[in-house]
Amino acid sequence: MLHDLITITPRHENAARLIFDKVIEIRNNEPKEKLIVTISGEVGSGKSTVSVVLGRLLKKQKIKTKIIDLDDYYKIPPLERREWRLKNGLESIGYDEYNWDKLNQNITDFMRSRKSQMPCVDLVSGNVDELHTDFKTIEVLIINGLYSLKIEDADLKVMIEQTYDETRDAQIYSQKEHMDAYRLKVLQREHEVVQSLKSKADYFIDFENSFYHL
Repeated sequence: MLHDLITITPRHENAARLIFDKVIEIRNNEPKEKLIVTISGEVGSGKSTVSVVLGRLLKKQKIKTKIIDLDDYYKIPPLERREWRLKNGLESIGYDEYNWDKLNQNITDFMRSRKSQMPCVDLVSGNVDELHTDFKTIEVLIINGLYSLKIEDADLKVMIEQTYDETRDAQIYSQKEHMDAYRLKVLQREHEVVQSLKSKADYFIDFENSFYHL
């Protein structure tokens, strides 16, 4: 997403280092030309920030990495999404809102080292732009998003643990969206959907209790 602001803290750095160590372990034990890492978690859990720090750590090891943000793959553009959700009800909120066909095509292009076109949301204009990239030299693909645990092709699936109250407070602090009664209902619905996918994770990160396997 264009113009998305992140704040890197020691806890993000520690989390990224733990994932980095696991990525290196996988690469050493199962040599692969291409590797996919997904980072899931609720709104404001730090998915994007951890992804960026992880990408930088891999870059230092000369491992070429690309980050994909699942928020770019919503079928309904940002400026139209609230109205669409109001019309279709809270039950419509979830992983079916994403264009999985487009994402899977981009993943296939990555695996086959091809050029690809991806959506990219401009947070200032609200427009969905198009990003052209070449996966030829990319070795690791990091995909972060609420429901990235659904990506079956991932070699490592990580979930950042967060309570609903932490999600709500993070959303209020970020001021990315107007917080009202309806927005709180949306957060609650997203919380429920994310938690329903929890069993798909390989590893979990709790910023208070480090990295562990369930």
